[in-house]
Amino acid sequence: MIRYLARRLLQGVFVLLAAFTASFVILYTMPGDPVLLMLGGGNGATLAVPTQAQIAKIEAEYGFNKPVIVQYFLALGHALTGNFGSSIQTGQNVTSMLSQSFVPTLQLASLALLLAMALGAGVALAATYTQVRLLQQLLLTLPSIGVSMPTFWTGLILIQVFSFHWPVFPALGNTGLRSLILPAITLSLPTASVIAQLLAKSLRTTLAEPYIESARTRGISRARVLLRHALRTASIPALTMVGVIIGNLLAGSVVVETIFSRTGVGRVIFQAVDAEDIPVIQGVVVLSALIFVVVSLAVDVLYCWIDPRIAMAGRRAE
Repeated sequence: MIRYLARRLLQGVFVLLAAFTASFVILYTMPGDPVLLMLGGGNGATLAVPTQAQIAKIEAEYGFNKPVIVQYFLALGHALTGNFGSSIQTGQNVTSMLSQSFVPTLQLASLALLLAMALGAGVALAATYTQVRLLQQLLLTLPSIGVSMPTFWTGLILIQVFSFHWPVFPALGNTGLRSLILPAITLSLPTASVIAQLLAKSLRTTLAEPYIESARTRGISRARVLLRHALRTASIPALTMVGVIIGNLLAGSVVVETIFSRTGVGRVIFQAVDAEDIPVIQGVVVLSALIFVVVSLAVDVLYCWIDPRIAMAGRRAE
């Protein structure tokens, strides 16, 4: 088991290196000149037509005048120490920018994930438990509707209803728990739909297993069979999708934080892409990859807790 986790850690390191390398290659081959963007309005400058001397000064400051391979290894060396340089747009340290903006996004994503798990699992369990055919079909249709609704449309509808028509929650900002409710609901609905679809299908498959039939013949109630025997095994496919779900939450935060005017990583990503701010984009890419690696390792540990057979298979592989 320890060897298995060690291999997963090495794979995680490779993922981080690959993410950094891919972001470097893509960003540095994109059309457009970040130096001209900076001199044209970023970093406090207001020069309409920068001179060659000014361009050369900025290129030397940010290392853009060096060969690409040299830039890569210099950037990689700095990234290994947690230093992604300074924002071309604002001049602020990238690591500081991300650390400051990560907390509000983490709060939003965490609450959205909790809501998505509760809603998705609730719909899947209700659809599997009920024996009323019409109600079951209605519940199984809800995830498809949730996936098909655009996030920005959901957010605007919630603002219109619960901020303007009924002033229950604030429409904008990061002030207190109440300001988290509408953004979290907006962000959670697509994720809840995915969880409901996966879990409902897995529950139906699990309920057809022989050990479930054996539990039923012993007189165990339908609810207990569903919650105590089927749910634990059926949750494994949903856990497999946790990495994708976390990625969707990070991607969705860009839209949600823009709609609700919240500060966070989503807003930082939007502004960095709009300004072709290479150091910030690289920092965000590596941060996202790091989150994916950590979540994947946590899921591997949960696998072994939920189903000990997975741990035994890992030991045989060693």
